[in-house]
Amino acid sequence: MLLATLAILLGLPLLIWSAERFIHGASFTAGYYGVSPLFIGMFIIGFGTSAPEIIVSVIAAMQGNGGLALGNAYGSNITNIALVAGMTALISPIVVQSSIIRKELPLLLAISFFSVWQLFDLELSRDDAFSLLGIFVILIVWSVWQAKNGASDKFADDVTDAIKGDKSELKPHLLWLLAGLVLLVISSRILVWGAVEIATSFGVSDVIIGLTIIGIGTSLPELISSLIAVRKGEHEMAIGNVVGSNMFNTLAVVGLAGTIQPVWIDSSFVYRDAMLMLAVTVALLVFCLGIKGPGRLNRLEGGALLLCFGIYNWYLVSISF
Repeated sequence: MLLATLAILLGLPLLIWSAERFIHGASFTAGYYGVSPLFIGMFIIGFGTSAPEIIVSVIAAMQGNGGLALGNAYGSNITNIALVAGMTALISPIVVQSSIIRKELPLLLAISFFSVWQLFDLELSRDDAFSLLGIFVILIVWSVWQAKNGASDKFADDVTDAIKGDKSELKPHLLWLLAGLVLLVISSRILVWGAVEIATSFGVSDVIIGLTIIGIGTSLPELISSLIAVRKGEHEMAIGNVVGSNMFNTLAVVGLAGTIQPVWIDSSFVYRDAMLMLAVTVALLVFCLGIKGPGRLNRLEGGALLLCFGIYNWYLVSISF
């Protein structure tokens, strides 16, 4: 039990740190070889912020813990909106004016509805998973087309400018790229093992562990990057980070886990956790789009999201022990 607890306490920070090292090495390497800002922003940055969720869920599915994989993805989505967006708005109200965010938020809601609809038969089959991955591919192609027709990626441009200004050698960054990837896998295996051991010891389902400890832990990159974005005055980047990460989780993370092994779930997961994910997604859409004038996620709304997150996790803990 002590060893499993240490595995989680050490695995989480190692996972976050290795993800940061991986994305740094990948971004520099791509920029060094002249890869476009679009590719960096969509694939490297997008994958990097969701790398912990992807690796943890894939390894969990490979080890036969499908519930942990699904709980991790949905728990991360709830955490991204209720905790990350809520805390960010509580620190500094977020004004949303970008037409890109206005398009992506309704799309995120549609994707969320579709993914929850798939679970009403209490199974995430391989056909369900492949359909999610298919939508993910279509989304990537659509995003590339949209970007080529005038949509800019400021975050990617900033990354590329930073790379151009960095005259250091390529070799250290390649080493960090490889080391980050290896450490991602190792830390994920440690984290999954510790979570499963604790769940077994206390008789807690792997789904609950995925929704709470793993879901919150793998969302730390989004929390940190959103808080940094707000401090720099990049409010829409904070919301865009949450929206993009949730799309990645719902389509790529769940899709990859489901293709490895079909996942059977309890009805409580659908009517409690999946429905809450839909509810907070609807709330974020309403807050950000606004009724009159530009949408604004203010401190009151951010506090409400945080309160919802606290009550939800308290409830999960209370029914588990």
